[in-house]
Amino acid sequence: MRSSGPLRHFVLAFAIALVLYFISYSYIENRRTRHGPWEVTFTNEANVPELVINEPKLNITNLKIIFPGEPPASTDATLVFAQPQPVPFSVPFGQCLFEDTTFQPGTIVFVLFKHDKSPGHQIQLMPRVLTIDNQEHAWQSNQTISVSRP
Repeated sequence: MRSSGPLRHFVLAFAIALVLYFISYSYIENRRTRHGPWEVTFTNEANVPELVINEPKLNITNLKIIFPGEPPASTDATLVFAQPQPVPFSVPFGQCLFEDTTFQPGTIVFVLFKHDKSPGHQIQLMPRVLTIDNQEHAWQSNQTISVSRP
């Protein structure tokens, strides 16, 4: 009677662990990215700076935040927040102070138009709600929100 060697048991255990790892990783990665990232366009419309926010999987499209009275910037950039990066980092009109895209779309916090005479505007994108200067706004597609100087 021949006994099976320990190598066979280790190889079998390793193969099972490897299969379970790939299945688990695929499932978690799918759950993490299934809603997709925030897409934010920084632009000027009639010399008024504006943000255009889109998140198609949450049915958020073409939500505009305009900043009348703020100086126009020569930019037309769309940022897609799919990959995290060290914060703070510069964005057109200001800085991104916080970014958590672990489970997309995640939470993004901007401080825009901050200078020595103004504390700027804090814009926070969360799946549940949009906050502008600590005031909650429900997500509504094709809406324009005007933000005046503080």
